[in-house]
Amino acid sequence: MTQVRRVAMALSALALVVTGCGAAPVTSTSPSSSPGPPPPAASSVAADPGGNADPARFAPQVRTRAAEAGVSPQLVMVILYNEAYKPHDPALEREWQRLKPDAAFGVANMHEATFEQAKKGRAFAGRSWQQLPDDPDLAIEAEAWYLHDLAAQLPAKRSGSLSTDELLALGYNAGPGNMKAFARGTKPGSQAQSYLDTLRDNWAKAGKVLGNG
Repeated sequence: MTQVRRVAMALSALALVVTGCGAAPVTSTSPSSSPGPPPPAASSVAADPGGNADPARFAPQVRTRAAEAGVSPQLVMVILYNEAYKPHDPALEREWQRLKPDAAFGVANMHEATFEQAKKGRAFAGRSWQQLPDDPDLAIEAEAWYLHDLAAQLPAKRSGSLSTDELLALGYNAGPGNMKAFARGTKPGSQAQSYLDTLRDNWAKAGKVLGNG
């Protein structure tokens, strides 16, 4: 089977997966026209050409990037599991993005506007969103710092039963405005609740691959 044929078949399958997924994406925007500088070899982790691999293989990068950003590694890992509902093959992601310009890139399923926000003043400030499909380490680094930024936006006074990690995950999925509303007691809608349910299902698994359970 040719590569073109494999991509075409995978795109058809992805369309069905994305259509049926209840989770809302991170902030959407159109892609950058510039691919940016090549990723540095020392920090890169090869993307899996096979597609939707178990995020457990990124445990070392998750520990490192979470520590740098001062966020929970288990939270970073569980979001990778939540975002593994679609294949993350680089060629497939780029083909899908041509059909759906507001699609996300990378193993953390991040949109361009979110990436641009997360990289400001950071070590990866010179990197491009277009590099995310090929560099899972960069995707994890951006995810960890975005979670760091979301944590700074949580209101000091909260109501409701959601934990800090749950609120940050919902912020990653539904945006900071919704996160703040949930922190003040607003009940999550059906899509946010679906994301939260999946997060809770994946929480122990994420901890186990990091050696927490």
